[in-house]
Amino acid sequence: MKSDRIKVLIGDDTVGDGVKYASMLRDMGIFAYTRRKEGRVLFESIMNDEPDVVVVDLTLPDMDAIILMHNIIDTVRTAPAFIIVSDIRNSFIERQVMESGASYFLVRPYAGETLCSIIKSVSKRVTGLSDTDVEIVVTDVIQKLGVPAHIKGYQYLRTAIIDAISDRNLMECVTKQLYPCVAKKHDTTSSRVERAIRHAIEIAWDRGDAGTINSFFGYNIDSMKGRPTNSEFIALITDRLRLQMKLSAAV
Repeated sequence: MKSDRIKVLIGDDTVGDGVKYASMLRDMGIFAYTRRKEGRVLFESIMNDEPDVVVVDLTLPDMDAIILMHNIIDTVRTAPAFIIVSDIRNSFIERQVMESGASYFLVRPYAGETLCSIIKSVSKRVTGLSDTDVEIVVTDVIQKLGVPAHIKGYQYLRTAIIDAISDRNLMECVTKQLYPCVAKKHDTTSSRVERAIRHAIEIAWDRGDAGTINSFFGYNIDSMKGRPTNSEFIALITDRLRLQMKLSAAV
């Protein structure tokens, strides 16, 4: 009888990295195990052990993760979800990785709680994300986009995205539904929420990493218009995360 727990293969058996994260994940209720950081070894483990999720570095000694993914996808009927880990953020590489079949492109450093939430979000096994899991994933995204954590717009934007993921109807009328919802939770006014979110987006757009922003928004934003509106920004992030979390089928 197959366990209800998510099975995760970590393609690194070093004590300082793979073993450490596997131990953290097991403490969080996930069945995690490690294998040597080699494409051939990982291929054999995926074929024999049938993990739900594979966490692997982009670069391996004998092949890269893209080749490993292609080999698995071409061989098995149901491939695991791949989380590709990299030391550098590069929009071109990230696009290549995602188009090759990865479920998530994760840049070091990252916390064990973040990895756990991402694993739950990409796993094909139906487990359901807790509110805390969703909050961790959303927080990770807006921090990567360059929104400073100390400004009010950070908290308002975070709440808006989390609420919109839970209830897509809020995006039908941002001014009359989403802003009041956020304002009520933070004991403020809708107009202040709107202004603070706009300010947060301006900072991210003007000072954030261009590669990260492009990897999220691509050509969905009209470059002639400059930065996206509040509604565009929230909607695009919400839709992307909802797909990653596989919440679309449940909403």
